[in-house]
Amino acid sequence: MAKKILVLGGAHIDRRGRISGDTAPGSSNPGAWFEEPGGGGFNAARNLARLGFDVRMISPRGGDATGEMVAEAARQAGVDDRPFVFLDRKTPSYTAILENDGNLVIALADMELYRLFGPRRLMIRSVRDAFDEADLILCDANLPTETLTAIAARATKDAKPLAAIAISPAKVVRLNACIAGVDYLFLNEAEAAALTQSRPENALQWIDQLRALGLKGGVITRGQRPVVAFSESEMVSLQPPAVEDIADVTGAGDSLAAGVLSALLAGLDLSEAVRHGVAAAAITVQSPFATAENLSPELLKTMLALVPKAEMLS
Repeated sequence: MAKKILVLGGAHIDRRGRISGDTAPGSSNPGAWFEEPGGGGFNAARNLARLGFDVRMISPRGGDATGEMVAEAARQAGVDDRPFVFLDRKTPSYTAILENDGNLVIALADMELYRLFGPRRLMIRSVRDAFDEADLILCDANLPTETLTAIAARATKDAKPLAAIAISPAKVVRLNACIAGVDYLFLNEAEAAALTQSRPENALQWIDQLRALGLKGGVITRGQRPVVAFSESEMVSLQPPAVEDIADVTGAGDSLAAGVLSALLAGLDLSEAVRHGVAAAAITVQSPFATAENLSPELLKTMLALVPKAEMLS
């Protein structure tokens, strides 16, 4: 029987507009528009479902056509979608304008609806049942601080492993109050710097600092530089392989989180789990979408052959 994962976090629409030529500030720029469902929790949920897990997603959503797009994406990925629907509100969205080379010009995040996912929502019978049935809880920092704290308290009380996705430097600090209740946190260098309020020359120093904050385990991605990961007893480093034909890096960190968690739930050790995460991320960046629609256990196994062994650190 497939293990059950409960995901609580962001499920919204990502809109990206790419300017065709040179950017002309303050005027109309020709370009192309693309939109797709996104959100850290939702991206990870879809990846985990495609890897064969029984995934339930709980997130606030508006009663609009955008919300229907998110629901359809969940259905296609095999996610058990159980949103809190606010009929008079808009589904959250993230809208970015990119230069021709992909650099961000400006972005607008309309995420106010997530504030309505307060701790009291966790007391609803269906949510309590989902906690009881889950083998793993995954949340993201789109949710309010008090809700993340309540999720961590419930996971600790029920002795359920809790993983979290940092989302952004501005949002990861919401996890400060409950970080000791998080078993694995997935974050990049900018988010690690925001959480520790430091930017050491050696990335391994972040591990000491995160442990000092009370974090039990984490995975720090660093672009094309080595991923560093740690648990309470281990530290590993892994150089991601060069990936040809990169289409879009959006969602790579969320797929890495899904790959790592899938391996940990299968009983593999941290070094192998990081390999699975890096393989899942490599598959995703070759897709134009935030989640690769062709992701499967078989494809992940094929990609693993291209991922080197992790280096154990003392």
